[in-house]
Amino acid sequence: MSGEEKGRFIMGVTRLYEKIPLERVGVLLGNNGAVKKEIEEKTRTILTIDSNTGSVIIEPAFPNTTALELMKAQNIVRAIGYGFSPERAFRLLEDDQVLEVIDVRQYVGDKPNHLKRVLGRVIGEEGKARRNLEELTGTYISIYGPYVAIIGDYETANIAKKAIEMLVEGRMHSTVYKYIDREMFTLRRKRMTELWRKRESM
Repeated sequence: MSGEEKGRFIMGVTRLYEKIPLERVGVLLGNNGAVKKEIEEKTRTILTIDSNTGSVIIEPAFPNTTALELMKAQNIVRAIGYGFSPERAFRLLEDDQVLEVIDVRQYVGDKPNHLKRVLGRVIGEEGKARRNLEELTGTYISIYGPYVAIIGDYETANIAKKAIEMLVEGRMHSTVYKYIDREMFTLRRKRMTELWRKRESM
């Protein structure tokens, strides 16, 4: 059974469930339901959104809607729930993009003052640290409640995740930026080598 056939088989019996904060429901719906409709059209799914609970049911719109399309819709819903704008969340339509979520409470506990201080390190003065992290890694980063969410390809998202963990653990911003520079240089070199090898083999 091919991957697509397997996806179709799974889709025949599958629906996915997600729950987002109530204050994000309006963003997920969009003006006159525009965002919801766009997600449905681009992932060939049907979203049923409960405005009272924040519950979302994601189902296939067609018999040949694939498991991958269903999961993309779920990831976009989750991303909007974690504070991303719909425009940024739609990056998850691309096959190589992932959503990584860090619950900062797992590192520092759930004391509000402690959480605020640690998240402040990730955000930086007037959002400067977050912007630097995004620019250096080519990812999108959202801080929402006790969560830090990242959208990027698998490798860059993981570099950003490690960098954020370092900040949470108290490492200096300069140390973290040097780590990112080193890892991104290595990643770019690896990707250039892979591209060169692919061209050589053609």
